[in-house]
Amino acid sequence: MPHRPSIAHAALGEDFFDAVAPAAFPQHILRHRNQAWAARVGLDGLSDAAWIDHFGRFIPLPGSFEKPLALRYHGHQFRSYNPDLGDGRGFLFAQLHDLQDHRLLDLATKGSGTTPWSRGADGRLTLKGGVREVLATAMLEAQGVNTSKSFSLIETGEELQRHDEPSPTRGAVLVRLSHSHIRIGTFQRRAYHKDAEGLQRLVDHSIRHYMPALWHDDPAERGAAFYRQVTANVARMGAQWMAAGFVHGVLNTDNINITGESFDYGPWRWLPTSDPNFTAAYFDYHSLYAYARQPETLLWNLAQLGSCLLMLIDKAPLLAVLDGYEALFQAEFATAILRRLGLAPRDPDSDAALARAFAAFLEASQVPFEQAFFDWHAGLARESRAAASPAAAHYAHASFAPVREALAGYQPASGAKPDHPYFRRPTPCTMLIDEVEALWSPIAEHDDWTLFHRKRADIAEMAEAYATTET
Repeated sequence: MPHRPSIAHAALGEDFFDAVAPAAFPQHILRHRNQAWAARVGLDGLSDAAWIDHFGRFIPLPGSFEKPLALRYHGHQFRSYNPDLGDGRGFLFAQLHDLQDHRLLDLATKGSGTTPWSRGADGRLTLKGGVREVLATAMLEAQGVNTSKSFSLIETGEELQRHDEPSPTRGAVLVRLSHSHIRIGTFQRRAYHKDAEGLQRLVDHSIRHYMPALWHDDPAERGAAFYRQVTANVARMGAQWMAAGFVHGVLNTDNINITGESFDYGPWRWLPTSDPNFTAAYFDYHSLYAYARQPETLLWNLAQLGSCLLMLIDKAPLLAVLDGYEALFQAEFATAILRRLGLAPRDPDSDAALARAFAAFLEASQVPFEQAFFDWHAGLARESRAAASPAAAHYAHASFAPVREALAGYQPASGAKPDHPYFRRPTPCTMLIDEVEALWSPIAEHDDWTLFHRKRADIAEMAEAYATTET
């Protein structure tokens, strides 16, 4: 089926973006194309040559933008406000609709050249950075986390200079797919300029295209409903990160979008074992965005969105949303833990108690994080398998007793696959930083992509094993 294009973002007006020209790259080597999501948007029939034309040379998709749009926004970066932000090495290339659920989707880039917001940088992406994002998004999707999708990765034949990896290093351009690139920082820019009309237009645009069920004739009601939905979206995303043992690394307000999808992967990490203070970014000197601080950070970011909406809405409904965040987050965390364990929900109190017990055990025991979810997928039905796990000694310890007690009341979720070949392995698929470095080395040294493709296949098996789990 052909793709269904859109130019919805253009309706916001030119003060929200700059039309830009993509970089001209000396070479185009296709390294990754996401066929599953290409099928969802009607682009799976493109030849590799046509794919490169659109996602390496950026020849417009028929019916979408004639020129790419570099989006304008502001943001708090490590809680310091920066009014000089915007898409500095990316742009919104096209919008189109999901052929399954008909929702609007963005195709946006990373490493596509300089824009008015590049601030002296070269507008490029390293191939290593692109490889890392492909792996991160695939792993998170397999774990049930709401994330952008790495749609395309093309090596560009350029040699880049970087201070944080051996240089010169190879260049690439990435295209990511997500439901929206409208960020908290997009609203901050309008509030900074005291543009109430533009802020209302942005809220209304967001509801029409991403949350149509929220529409209400009263603008104040629309704004409050919008804020509730964004808060719910962001809380869900953060809870899923915590259940996955994922640390984003750079939780600035310009990196949080209204649809609650993880994006802009830089110095991400997965936990080897549960550690509240684990920090992903080497430049996060005060561990502001450490693993256990992510829920609090997302709440702080949502408060910044609320402060923008004060131009349109009374304070009371906004404060009520923020007051409800903790309970909402904990409920979403329980849901995410149950999904990862392949268990059907019981009741809110029991589900929350199981989530707390499991999280406490992970931290107290220092069992390998992913191994514990793998061993107990489908609950006590997996007890004999867990007894043969490399981590079995952890489950014999007294610290596991509260988890065992909590699990006793649970049944596998409808569609869970505890007998899938993936769960018959001794160890799960993981994405620890040493693994990423190990698969990058042969690419850098010999252009050998064997380990990369092997890891992608491993993640695909994991995704298949979890795909039919319903909670």
